[in-house]
Amino acid sequence: MEEITQAINTTIKAVFNVDIQAELTRPAEQFGDYATNVALQLAQRLKKGPKDVAEQLVRAMASPAISKLEVAGPGFINIFLTDDFLSRQALHPTITQSLKDSVVVAEYSDPNPFKVLHAGHLYTSVIGEAIARLLEAAGATVHRVNFGGDVGLHVAKTMWAILQEIGGELPKSLDTIAVDKRADWLSDRYVAGNTAYGIDEKAKSAIIGLNKRVYDVHATNDHDSAFAEIYWTCRQWSYDYFDQFYESIGTSFEKYYPESQTAPIGVKIVEAELKKGVYQKSDGAIVFKGEQYGLHTRVFINSQGLPTYETKDVGLIMAKWQDYHFDQSVVITGNDIVEYMKVVLKSIEQFEPKLVQATTHLTHGIVKLKGGQKMSSRQGNILRAVDVLNEAARANQAASGKTNQSVELGAVKYAFLKPRLGADVIYDPEDSVSLQGNSGPYLQYAHARARSILSKAGTKQPKINQTRVENLEEDERSLVRKMSEYSEVVDKAVKELMPHHVCTYLYELAQAFNRFYEANRVIDDKRQDLRLSLVYAYAQTLKHGLALLNIDAPEKI
Repeated sequence: MEEITQAINTTIKAVFNVDIQAELTRPAEQFGDYATNVALQLAQRLKKGPKDVAEQLVRAMASPAISKLEVAGPGFINIFLTDDFLSRQALHPTITQSLKDSVVVAEYSDPNPFKVLHAGHLYTSVIGEAIARLLEAAGATVHRVNFGGDVGLHVAKTMWAILQEIGGELPKSLDTIAVDKRADWLSDRYVAGNTAYGIDEKAKSAIIGLNKRVYDVHATNDHDSAFAEIYWTCRQWSYDYFDQFYESIGTSFEKYYPESQTAPIGVKIVEAELKKGVYQKSDGAIVFKGEQYGLHTRVFINSQGLPTYETKDVGLIMAKWQDYHFDQSVVITGNDIVEYMKVVLKSIEQFEPKLVQATTHLTHGIVKLKGGQKMSSRQGNILRAVDVLNEAARANQAASGKTNQSVELGAVKYAFLKPRLGADVIYDPEDSVSLQGNSGPYLQYAHARARSILSKAGTKQPKINQTRVENLEEDERSLVRKMSEYSEVVDKAVKELMPHHVCTYLYELAQAFNRFYEANRVIDDKRQDLRLSLVYAYAQTLKHGLALLNIDAPEKI
C-alpha cells in the first residue's frame, strides 16, 4: 500500500506540481486491488473536471507493481496489481513496525484481592492480552501490569467476616481452609461483610475501624500481629489464585500494583498540588473541582484523612512512569468508570500533562450469559470467570461429545474479541463452540484442515519453483488477494487498538480459502506446487492472526 501510494503521490507532483497524500481503499474485487478518489480532491484545487484529472494521472503513472489502471465513475481510479506483486504481499506479509523502540505499559484485568475473579476480569484479560500482542507485533516493548485494591472498604468488609468466621484474630484457623477452596471462601466472606455493612450498624462501625487498621498495617509495615498475619495470608491467597487463573488462559503480568503502594505516592502528590491550587479543601476533605472543565467534583482524600480510589490512581500513573518511562500507557477497564477517569486524568493534566497525553483509556461493557442479567459480587450472584469457561466446556461436550481446553478457550476468547470493543458482550456458549459459524473453533478447524492438506502432500513448507508468480487463475488470485490484505488489517488494528479487525479478517480469509479449495484440486494437480504454497501461506497467516488473539492454532482437532 505504501509503495502504490508513493507512486501516486510522485505522479501528482510531477504532473500537477501539487503535494497531496493519496488515500487507498480496498474495493470489491471486480474493481481492482486498490482504489483512490484523489482525483476528486485534486479537481477542486485545480478547478478541473475530476474525470479529466484522473485520466491524466492514469496516463502518467507507472509502477512495476501495477498491471492496469482504470478510471471509473466521476473520477475514481481503480488499481490492479501484477500477480507477482500481489503474491509477494500474500506469501511474505510484513507488519509495519510503527511502534519500533516504543515503550508501552498495558494495564488490564485489575481484580481486587479478597474478591473472586468475575466475567469482566476474564473479558478485560482477553482483550488486554490481544492488544498487548498487537502492540508487540508493531515493534513496541510492552509491559503488562495489573492494579488492584488490597486496601479499602471492600478489604475491611472481608476481614470483618473472616474474623467472624474463624472466631477472632486466630491466624492458625486459616489452616483449615483447603487450597482449592480459598478463593471462593474469600468471596463468600466479602458477600457476608458487605451484607452486614448494609444492615447492621454495629458491624458497619467495626468495619470502618478495620479499614483504618488495614491502612495501619501498611503504614507500620506490620507483619507480626495476628491481625496482620491474617491479612497478609489472605492477600497472598488472592494473588496465588490470580496467577493460576491467568496462566490457565495464557496471559501473565510483569507487575502487580497494589493500592497500598500507590496510595502513599498519590497522597504525597495530592497534598503537594493542594498547595498549588490544583486540589481544594472542602468540608474536611480534599477534592478536585471538575466543573470548570465540564466535569464534576470528586473527593481525593476523605474527611477521615484516607485516600480514595482517585488518589490511588494518581499514584498509579506516577508509579508506572517511574518504573517504565513509557511512550504510551494503555488502560483497559469497564465503561462504568468513564466519567471517573476523566476527572482523575484532568486533575493530573494540571501538573503532568505529558503523562495524560500518553495515556489511552479503553473501556468495555459488561459480560452476560445469553438470556442473563448484570450480576454483582456485592450480592453474591456474580458471574465468575470460571463460570464462563465451564459453560464453554459444557457446550463443547454437548456438541462434540468431548472436552478440549484449547478449543474451549479459543471459543471464549474469540467470542469476546470479535465484537468491537466498547459495548456489552452477550456470551452464547453454544454459538461460541460451533464449527459452522464465525467462531474460534471454526478458525482452529480451518487451520487444522490446511495443515492436513500439507501433511497428505508430504510437505510441511512447500516452495514455489519459479522466481515470479504469473498467470494466476481466478480462484487462486482471489485467495491471494485476500491474503495480501493481512498486513494492512493488522496495521489498522494496531492503530485503533481494536482486535476485532483481525477477527473479521480471519473469518473472511477462511471463507475465501473454502471457496478456493472446493473448486480446485491441490494435490496431484499440474499446479500443485503453487497451490501447496498458497495453502501453506494461508495456514501461516491464520496461525499468526490467531496468535495475535492468543488463540491456539492446533495441527489437528
